Amino acid sequence: MPVIDNFWQTETGWPILTVCRPMADIAPRSGSPGLPVFGYDVQIVDERTGQAVAPGAKGVIALGLPLPPGCMTTIWGDDERFVDTYFRTIPGTTLYSTFDWGMQDEDGYTFILGRTDDVINVAGHRLGTREIEEAIAAHPSVADVAVVGVHDPVKHQVPHAFVVCRKAGQATDETAQALKALVARRIGGIARPERVIWVAALPKTRSGKVIRRAIQALAEGREPGDISTIDDPGAIVAIRQALS
Repeated sequence: MPVIDNFWQTETGWPILTVCRPMADIAPRSGSPGLPVFGYDVQIVDERTGQAVAPGAKGVIALGLPLPPGCMTTIWGDDERFVDTYFRTIPGTTLYSTFDWGMQDEDGYTFILGRTDDVINVAGHRLGTREIEEAIAAHPSVADVAVVGVHDPVKHQVPHAFVVCRKAGQATDETAQALKALVARRIGGIARPERVIWVAALPKTRSGKVIRRAIQALAEGREPGDISTIDDPGAIVAIRQALS
């Protein structure tokens, strides 16, 4: 059976991007959840100016108004917070911000590049952790990966990669060096992970989202904070052990 990907948010109630088969004879494209679903005006805009970016360029995924039925319409008892949070973060526009980076190809297929708040500052360079993760995930030994920015007194932050291997015996120094080289080759030397930490599992919520703030806190020697939504608390224990 074909696998149909999609991109959506809790706030939107239903998919923003997908391939609506069999309503349209459109082929999925590898790495992309698809095209805008009926009712959504999907735009990729510059985070500083609000202007549309060219095909292939990175920007914030935004939605033009009006939003279709089913989308969240306010925050209970705080309309102003709703407007400030979702519609006033992109300068010079009244667009709904998804708070996700993305890019569109010439045919309108959108590719998700990660959360706008998952950006780390390495020696003045702003890097998306999702981009580093995708480079590492391309290695055949990698089953899962999470990259976080860890405080550094000289560079401000450095990327640390927490990696789950596909098979036992693959977590070697040789593989770690290969992963670092892969990132440097695909993105640049500035994105090369400072450390590769082998773990048995990543801490995730019950809906499957990686709890990056908890990983970052542990890597910086802090407590992970609220992890009440975690699916497997043992993943936190495993990361503590791996770091020590």
